[in-house]
Parts: sequence; structure tokens; C-alpha cells
Amino acid sequence: MTGQIFKMIHKKCRNTVYPLTKIQRFIVPDDKISWNVDFPEYSPGVYNSPVLQGKVWADPDIADASFQPQWNKLDGKVNRESYIGHYQADEDNYPLNPIGRSGLRGRGVLGRWGPNHAADPIVTRWKSNNDDSAVVDEKSKHPVLQFVGIQRKDTGEWALPGGMVDPGERVSVTLCREFMEEALNSLEKGSVELKSMKKTITDFFNQGEEVYKGYVDDPRNTDNAWMETIAFNFHDSTGKIVGIIDLQAGDDAKNVKWMDINKELSLYASHKDFIEKVAKRHNACW
Repeated sequence: MTGQIFKMIHKKCRNTVYPLTKIQRFIVPDDKISWNVDFPEYSPGVYNSPVLQGKVWADPDIADASFQPQWNKLDGKVNRESYIGHYQADEDNYPLNPIGRSGLRGRGVLGRWGPNHAADPIVTRWKSNNDDSAVVDEKSKHPVLQFVGIQRKDTGEWALPGGMVDPGERVSVTLCREFMEEALNSLEKGSVELKSMKKTITDFFNQGEEVYKGYVDDPRNTDNAWMETIAFNFHDSTGKIVGIIDLQAGDDAKNVKWMDINKELSLYASHKDFIEKVAKRHNACW
């Protein structure tokens, strides 16, 4: 990979304090990101969050003799394959971030060593006037597209309502489940309301389009654990399906709303890059 690509997708997890801690990352210059570049003075700290201990969704420590992970393959029900290809492990069997150095060893708060797979639903509709006509951006002359955004409880940043793919779970199930939990507060719904909502969302989510599959420039990434995702766009062209459902924040979401899409957006991790792809596919304002 070129230095330009490194800077583009491996920026938010370098040269910063690790999220919600006081742990400072080792400074990694742009030209020292690649593992193929000599960096003898590289000596990052190690951080493994105590919240991972004893969790069924988290790997044991690699130093645990009973833990024998199978890198780059399906390991039981845990998918340890990377969407971006083969990754290496060091002499102590710690997987190495395929993009390069991050300034911190360990797992941070991520449950899996190596790739941690997520799924991000991008639910969109056209912004409309009271008479149902499309709102057109005066400057670009393109119609304005909106997407469902949630405000994360942990960082306060706006993001897509995605989440982790459970072991053995189909990505389509993850996408539907996470949207319902975070944007519709399905965990607090009664059985009758939940059944109706689930049918509407499941039917709607059968018509998605993949817009991204790969590495995520996530602030939680480390040298030995990193986020990857599949992002799908689900577009409500008439605004009469999901577009009329009352949004209600739930689970890991603090707030939820329909957000106008434009280049001024500030979103968590690489989510703005995914939104830009969707806007351009729909020939919408950006």
C-alpha cells in the first residue's frame, strides 16, 4: 500500500490517547506505519481493557496455553479471516494489524484478537418539503439525501447504527438487529409492536446494496486487533416505509435522528467515507 492510502484509512487510531483512557499511543509518523519499514525505536505500550475479562464474547489472552487461535480462517464459529486479505502474526503469535503500526499493542477494548467484524446499515430517504417535493441544495443543485444517524453513548459522536457480527451469524441478521435495537429501541417494545416492526424492517432490509467491505479506521484499533465492516445501503425511495417510522434511540445509542448528507458531516471512525459513497451513488448533494 502507498503512504497516501495509509494516511487515508489509518489515521484515527494513531498518535492519540486511546478512547476513554489516559493511555497515550506511541507516535507513528506516516512513513513508519508499514511493518515493512524499519522502525527500531518503536516501543508502544500494551493495553487490554479489564472489561474483557471473563466475557463470553471476548477471546482469552494469547498467553493462555489453552487458547489456540487459528488466524486467517474460520476458527470454529469465530471468523478470523480479514476482508482485506492475509495478515501476519509475530513471533509470539500475536496477529499484526494489516494496515500497520497503530502506536499501541494489545486488544484495547476489542473482543477479538485480529479482525473484529461489524455490520453497518445506512438507511436513507430523500429530504422532502411539506408538499412531498424533494429538497434541492441551492449550491450543488442536487437533491438532499438523509440517513439515520445515532449518537454513541461512549464518545458522544454521531455514527451509523451498526454493531458486531455474532459468531455464526449472517451479516443480514446483524444489520437488521442492530438497526432495530439502536434506532428503533426494539429491546423496549411490546411483543405485538415488535412483531409488526420486525416484519417491516426485515422486508425492507431484503433490498440492500453493499457499499463497502473492509478495514475501518476506528480509534479502538491497535497493533493486534482492528475493526472491519460490511456497510449496506437500504434506500426508502418513497419515504413511506422506514421514512415514516418514529425513531427512538436504544441500546448503545444516546440519540437518533434523520441527518442531512453533505461534506460537512463529522462522524465516528470511517462512517463519513461510507456516507459519501452512498451520496454519490444516488447522485445526491455532497
